[in-house]
Amino acid sequence: MPDGSDQPTNTDEENPFAIDFSVAHPARVQSYLAGGESYFTADRDATEQMAAVLPSGVETARDVLRAVGAFVRRSVRYLAGEAGVRQFLNIGAAPPGRKQVHHVVQETVPDARFVYVSDDPVVLAESHALRRGSPESVIAYVHGTLHDLPTILERAADTLALAEPVAVLLVTTLNFVPDDSDPHAIVAQLVRAVAPGSHLVVAHPSFDISAEGMPEASARLNQTLNVPWVVRSRDEIARFFDGLDMVEPGLVPIDEWRPDGGNPPPPTGRRVTPIFGGVGRKR
Repeated sequence: MPDGSDQPTNTDEENPFAIDFSVAHPARVQSYLAGGESYFTADRDATEQMAAVLPSGVETARDVLRAVGAFVRRSVRYLAGEAGVRQFLNIGAAPPGRKQVHHVVQETVPDARFVYVSDDPVVLAESHALRRGSPESVIAYVHGTLHDLPTILERAADTLALAEPVAVLLVTTLNFVPDDSDPHAIVAQLVRAVAPGSHLVVAHPSFDISAEGMPEASARLNQTLNVPWVVRSRDEIARFFDGLDMVEPGLVPIDEWRPDGGNPPPPTGRRVTPIFGGVGRKR
């Protein structure tokens, strides 16, 4: 694990690869929850402060992360299998885990192509290491955020054929884009840039799904992360799919989106994951 006790002063705002060790970053928080090594003291402390208000502490937060991962795996298997998508653009990628999106897809489509986008230098450094042994023409990593959409699309075009269908993954990504940045306009621009037959995957937290500790945990995240943490209503999340055909079962709690075995897990005895998820197809 990078040692947060040693605090280099490389925080020059003009250097996009500078790391501010004093503030938590969403991707590194996810790494801590996933049992990874890509985090610093500030990321661990922010996670534990947030989790302190959840029913079972950090374990509840880890359950949420596991539910998000399961949703991603189910959605990309659908996209690679039933929908026939061969290209994937994952914006807001977390640190490499044991099984990234390309690992899941390549089980079905070995020659699929991928572009991962993140603004965390630690994520990119580990991702480049993970890519060793894979052809550069198949997997690429871009430094940026949704605010850098023109650059992302330009760089992605080196690996992806944007004239052909692409699956765009915005999984717990839009909740870091505040309303004054007009995230719906950004997503609309992104959808316009991809070909018909492309798909949009969104997972976004919402207070419309009642979950114990969610409001307090969200407030703490908003205070400690290096970016805003935004929770939206189901209607606001549904607007990201404007003009797209929703894949069944539509926009639902992520636990209910095409669960393995065909039936959602029983709610009794478990906390519902307070995140809506859905997949839309561009005509």
